[in-house]
Amino acid sequence: MSKRAHGEGTIYKRKDGRWAAVLTVEGGRRKFLYAKTQAEAVRRLAEARRARDVGVVADDRVTVREFLERWLRDTVRPNVQPWTYRGYEVHVRVHIVPELGRLRLTALTPQHVQRWMNGRLEAGLSPKSVRYMRGTLRAALNQAVRWGMVGRNAAALVDPPRSRTVYEAQPMTVEEARRFLVAIRGHRLEALYVVALALGLRQAEILGLTWGDVDLEAGMLQVRRTLQRVEGRYRLLDVKTRLSRRELAMPRMVVERLQVHRARQEQERAAAGARWGNDLGLVFTTVRGDPLNGAVVTHAFQRVLEGAGLRRMRFHDLRHSCDTFLQA
Repeated sequence: MSKRAHGEGTIYKRKDGRWAAVLTVEGGRRKFLYAKTQAEAVRRLAEARRARDVGVVADDRVTVREFLERWLRDTVRPNVQPWTYRGYEVHVRVHIVPELGRLRLTALTPQHVQRWMNGRLEAGLSPKSVRYMRGTLRAALNQAVRWGMVGRNAAALVDPPRSRTVYEAQPMTVEEARRFLVAIRGHRLEALYVVALALGLRQAEILGLTWGDVDLEAGMLQVRRTLQRVEGRYRLLDVKTRLSRRELAMPRMVVERLQVHRARQEQERAAAGARWGNDLGLVFTTVRGDPLNGAVVTHAFQRVLEGAGLRRMRFHDLRHSCDTFLQA
């Protein structure tokens, strides 16, 4: 038996070959911890002692799944935007819990995390996606350390997967921008594409614009919110940071395209009548006034490129093409 100072606990080897650690916790009761090796017993005793000293008695029965559900409920949901919570929740429910959920939280090791990441990569997920999932697990385990439930962060001890390729922005050339502007002339979403190309807004920022954000007379536009789909419903949510909230001067061409777009939207509203959608005052909507789906906008953009004989690119590349707009 290994002797330690009073309150530090005791470690000894059992007759069956396993190692045991004993720690006195609140109320004078003794907590028994078991391990296959002496090193594991030392580690588990240290974690339990640290948890006891900060006022939390680690429960060996708590699984990774139970902890993650508590973390989502008590830490994540009250402190982040709904779409951020949704991302964490999907990572936990779909990708982490099926593989690691049954393990005891105190038994989770870096080897478990490494095997889990390898499995996600073998299942066809990209290194970037797996890095995000590891980030979710790492953030959760940081909280477990702060709560005194574990003594180390197993995810932090594993290197994230490296990207196989790094996507480089592919902004339009001056000639491509000119051809694109010709191709979208008269298109129902012409104003949307021009706003993206001329002002460099993100897609969610464009789809979240309301007419209250646009002053056509002064030629000014405010970026305040984004359009997000939360639990099956579209909502306008504040931009994430103070720097993302901004006021921009619109070139004359943008003002003119928005004026045409507004007149068309008024005609669509009149034609739709009582069928006009839940009006959030959005600048860009479907013909019935409903919010636009980002994937639909991207697919329409790809069709315009194909019809104009232009190379395929991401919608986000319009954001990187602002400089060429002024020369087009």
